[in-house]
Amino acid sequence: MDIQNILTGLALEGATWVMWLLVGLSVLGLTVALERGLTVLATRDDTHVLRRDLVQLLREGDLTAAAHRLERSRSYEAKVVRAGVEAAADGAHAAEERMAGAAQTQRLHMEERLIFLGTLGANAPFVGLLGTVIGIIGAFHQLDASAGKVTAGLMAEVGEALVATAVGILVALPTVAFYNLFQRINKTRLARADALGRELLAHLRAERR
Repeated sequence: MDIQNILTGLALEGATWVMWLLVGLSVLGLTVALERGLTVLATRDDTHVLRRDLVQLLREGDLTAAAHRLERSRSYEAKVVRAGVEAAADGAHAAEERMAGAAQTQRLHMEERLIFLGTLGANAPFVGLLGTVIGIIGAFHQLDASAGKVTAGLMAEVGEALVATAVGILVALPTVAFYNLFQRINKTRLARADALGRELLAHLRAERR
């Protein structure tokens, strides 16, 4: 069995399947981006108001009320700080460790399925390039079959090759944009959680002194 003949035979089937693959992957990527976007909207909160309420309750020394206020928030930031409040009785160090662990847990939740967007954005151009290579192989086959004459079949193969590359790039560009956007949002939210957590730690350390 000649592997070269097998691969050549597959290549001569055309690059249409590659473009359909890219279309399917783009639909999956859009689905992931939409799901992540809805998750961001569903877990957002006004962190300025949250910080103001938290600081006020900490000044009053009411950790129970602070925990209830954080529990009412649907944000990831509140979940991180709430872990620290629940460990406040064991001291600032324990609260800091609990918040660090909660931050890592929330990071995993926020980054769910983003690996698919990153992988698709990085590799879609290569999938398109595969279609281009297949199209070029088909074009050479048409050129050989026509004894070097330019035919409609030849031009169709060349056009298919170029379209495959274009589709791969078109899939990659928005996918990378969505991936970078969600990564930026995640970093911002974790930074806000850290800022809120420092308010709690400052209060606990001041109380200890």
